[in-house]
Amino acid sequence: MLKKVALACMIGAALVSVAGCGSSDKKDAATSDKKITVGFSVSTQNNPFFVTMANSVKVEADKLGINVKIVDAQNDSAKQANDVADLIQSKVDVLIVNPVDSAAISNSVIAANQAKIPVITIDRSSDKGDVAVHIASNNVKGGEMAAQYIIDKLGEQTPVAELEGIPGASAARERGQGFHNLADSKLKVLAKQSADFDRGKGLTVAENILQANPDIKAIFAQNDEMALGAIGAAKSANKQILIVGFDGTDDGLAAIKSGDMAATIAQQPDKMGEVGIDTAVKLAKGENVEKNIAVELKLIEK
Repeated sequence: MLKKVALACMIGAALVSVAGCGSSDKKDAATSDKKITVGFSVSTQNNPFFVTMANSVKVEADKLGINVKIVDAQNDSAKQANDVADLIQSKVDVLIVNPVDSAAISNSVIAANQAKIPVITIDRSSDKGDVAVHIASNNVKGGEMAAQYIIDKLGEQTPVAELEGIPGASAARERGQGFHNLADSKLKVLAKQSADFDRGKGLTVAENILQANPDIKAIFAQNDEMALGAIGAAKSANKQILIVGFDGTDDGLAAIKSGDMAATIAQQPDKMGEVGIDTAVKLAKGENVEKNIAVELKLIEK
């Protein structure tokens, strides 16, 4: 019976008084004695943006003295589902997920809900399930910023192409939505195709697009990795193409400095990771948190 009461005290949402748990002072002492463990499922570590994010998660966790378990989904939704299932089984206090696919992650979020583990999504959202906090940049606004930059530099009705990210990722949908909010009426979008946020695929897709559409003057890539691939395609085709990326990775910023890339819509993956851990600790302690936390975007050009 005592074990059941103790378990109720632990799970019972720190804010809810459970009969037999004793005074609030005793509960606070029990909470402080237990080291918080956070699980973080990151979509991939084959992208500098998410490497930075995962590193900042670890640094902030070390700074706050909490445990963190980081697992790499390798851009595979099935692997991410298995990884999250393992984290739930290990009884992490809070789960942070950077989804590969916003629809595919839904069942994992629901499973965490059923296990009474608070869920934070970061950079990309989940289509279903109860997410306690979503931390992300305003991707729609970022897409609009990219389109406006092309309009400002090359004028309205400029022929453009778009390299899209992973089709199921909320960030890809939202960046595309923002771009087309302006581009559909003020630019000529001659081609758009997914390159899965991947540099190698960005090169191949951009090569094919430029070969089929020789009039293209600008390319918006939904992340810097695809933009870097597009740079290679433009050089191979011996064309001067205005290329705009998204994320603000070190490689992207270096390409801007060298003049190969015109601009990027810079996110702050280190800030996302830091805020993710800070928020996870608050959730574990039963503190109030904001449902949506926005991380500022910046347009960076040479």
